[in-house]
Amino acid sequence: MSETAQTLTPSGNVESHSPLTSEQQAAVDHALSMVKDDPGAMFEPVVLEALRALRDVPAQFARIRLEVKRAGTVPMTEFDKLTAVKGDGDSEEGDIFPEVEPWPEPVDGAQLLADLEEQFSLFVVADRETLRAASLWALFTWCHDSAAISPIAHISAPEKRCGKTVLLSCLQRTVSRPLPVSSISSSALFRSVEKWQPCLLVDEADSFMGDNEDLRGIINCGFNRDSAHVIRCAGDDHEPTRFNVFAPKVLCGIGKLADTIMDRAIPLRLRRKRPGEKSQRLRHSDPESWDNLRRRMARWSMDNEQRVFLSRPADIDGLNDRAQDAWEPLQQIATIAGGDWPDKTRHAAIALHGVEEESHSIGVELLCDIKVVFETEKADKLFSADLLNGLHADEEAPWFTWNKGKPMTLRQLGKRLGEYSIKSGTIRIGYRTAKGYRRDQFTDAFNRYLPSTPPSVSVTPSQLSKDAGSGDFSSVTQGEGVTDKKTLKPSGDAECDGVTLGIPPEEQESEWEAF
Repeated sequence: MSETAQTLTPSGNVESHSPLTSEQQAAVDHALSMVKDDPGAMFEPVVLEALRALRDVPAQFARIRLEVKRAGTVPMTEFDKLTAVKGDGDSEEGDIFPEVEPWPEPVDGAQLLADLEEQFSLFVVADRETLRAASLWALFTWCHDSAAISPIAHISAPEKRCGKTVLLSCLQRTVSRPLPVSSISSSALFRSVEKWQPCLLVDEADSFMGDNEDLRGIINCGFNRDSAHVIRCAGDDHEPTRFNVFAPKVLCGIGKLADTIMDRAIPLRLRRKRPGEKSQRLRHSDPESWDNLRRRMARWSMDNEQRVFLSRPADIDGLNDRAQDAWEPLQQIATIAGGDWPDKTRHAAIALHGVEEESHSIGVELLCDIKVVFETEKADKLFSADLLNGLHADEEAPWFTWNKGKPMTLRQLGKRLGEYSIKSGTIRIGYRTAKGYRRDQFTDAFNRYLPSTPPSVSVTPSQLSKDAGSGDFSSVTQGEGVTDKKTLKPSGDAECDGVTLGIPPEEQESEWEAF
């Protein structure tokens, strides 16, 4: 039996019932006497063993910790970490993330994904592409430890009551180590990831992330394992500490999130049920069916995780580089799962992320409208004031109310175009000389940022007179003189039948609704 030692507190009182032997107590006392000159003395094996034993005597441990802190030579975060008893918090973690027993036999990946898709379809009304992407992403969370990229799953819908929370709950029942939260601060996020390595499922993300730049930055940097760390001051001495933020995340909310987040996301779009469309109540589902899916996912990932991230699927035509990165882990899973899942994954990416590519930034919309003004005027040069007047001609465009309800100014136009390295200069048109722009200044920006193949549709030519009728339909082509133009606002009482963008009428509203 260990010899029990009596110890002196900093006030000189005797404290009994110490779990330390006399040798251990002597080692601790010696380390405390040396800590100002030799911080490493506190981390000698015999001292650490003694300090861990003192965790069972909180008052005594707290007094020693205070002496160490007063010495000012030992990082307290490191002290707390090294003196923690191994196994501390295991019961808490076991309560948060119940252990999943892997399926006893090897699992067919293609059939597993098909069963996940079918299970989700019982409770969620969505396109098959959304259900397939959700199934792939859920299985991805079980292979996350070996992943290099961690795409965000973004569940969205245009309105309430479209099933967002239901799909979030379905994912909660299938992902690895789910941690559902309805709101989370930036500090709670990086500490939770560092401590538990969970799959975060964040509901109502649109309600609290809008103006939180710090939170968005942390979520964004969790996309790539190589850069998925943040530095924050922690502990009593505010020691700079590195926190890992590489973890799977689901964000659920109405509408779009910040472009930087959407750029790193797998979009899971939902819609409201039509009359007659039926779905089952998730709360009435069989718990065993979800448990069996989790067990099969655990077994499949255990058998195939390394193979998944050694696979090199081909790029998906039509996606940009960031989108290729986001879909690559899902493609890798589909490749190893086999069957028709590689093709299903590519189709889902084009259907879901391809739609995402159709919504342009405000800068790209400005370039589009500037191109229309040049083509409408059939000009190679335009004075800045004339170009701006052309932009103001469409009262429904953002430029008409850009400046707090007032039209965009020349200064604001110049600042926006300067982001694309386009600057105004002195030009001559006829006998006039003034500041303006040449069309060839925009050639590089048009080629880089504007769609290269606009859809082909038939449109009715615009009529400037309100009494003029519509002629025959003419087909839009990609050559010179296309009808992909905005007609400038006519003078007087003349009217125009609207803006033609080369987009079918039924799609024109959705094309620009993001603005």
